[in-house]
Amino acid sequence: MLATVETVTRFAPSPNGPLHLGHAFSAIAAYDRARADGGRMLLRIEDIDGVRSRPELADEFRRDLEWLGLEWDEVPAQSTRLESYEDAARRLLQRGLLYPCTCTRKQIAEAKPRVGTDGLVYPGTCKGRKTDPDKPAALRLDMDRAVAEAGDLDWCDELEGEFIAEPRDFGDVVIVRKDEPASYHLAVTLDDSADGVTVVTRGADLFASTDVHRLLQDLLGLPVPEWRHHGLLVDESGGKLAKSRASGALGHGLSERRLAGQDGRALADAMRDGRFPAGISLATP
Repeated sequence: MLATVETVTRFAPSPNGPLHLGHAFSAIAAYDRARADGGRMLLRIEDIDGVRSRPELADEFRRDLEWLGLEWDEVPAQSTRLESYEDAARRLLQRGLLYPCTCTRKQIAEAKPRVGTDGLVYPGTCKGRKTDPDKPAALRLDMDRAVAEAGDLDWCDELEGEFIAEPRDFGDVVIVRKDEPASYHLAVTLDDSADGVTVVTRGADLFASTDVHRLLQDLLGLPVPEWRHHGLLVDESGGKLAKSRASGALGHGLSERRLAGQDGRALADAMRDGRFPAGISLATP
């Protein structure tokens, strides 16, 4: 008799700004997906965003989630996992899969690189070159070499089906940033594995990034979960709710609504039913 694998998913906010309605929708999606199978939702604080991380916001996040009527198991924050990031980067570097890059964003833009799914694609300026050891350097993945080593890879989204990974569209992505111990790609891939996540629930804006994460899983010998990319909440202009667009300051902030006395559980139930606050709608993937 085959053992049943417990469903484990996660909500992983960064404490660099208050949570907004888009975060609420994502947290509810993760919670409901876990509960559908009697599983668990994890809360992971992704707090390695340099000086932008504000530790005090993590407590606000917990109060917001409780206000929405959600339950979770909390796992260690990213800032406690630096050794695992360093170890993974070291292993990739020793295998010749990473190389140092001292290019600035301005230099990359001036090289007039092609545009890929995730913006400008690094043209490989530093690949095979000796870099100045006195200049800050990121570590980039030699994508051609990595893909050749991994071979063909696929992955499954619960809502959209099976996909063949095409990470080459991202070019030589940054694995270790100049100013942080790991890129998003490396940290989230390692964290989901360490936390035993079986279903990665997140927004459709990260759909394409899954190709890179699937590649890293293969290179690092990590288990492969399933993914579930949900639609995004957008405002009246059609722009997604985001901290960078000050969505938390436009009446969409969760703590603002909570402190004003709004019923969080009622808000969560309304969002489950597709009834969103005025000016907010769901853009499907």
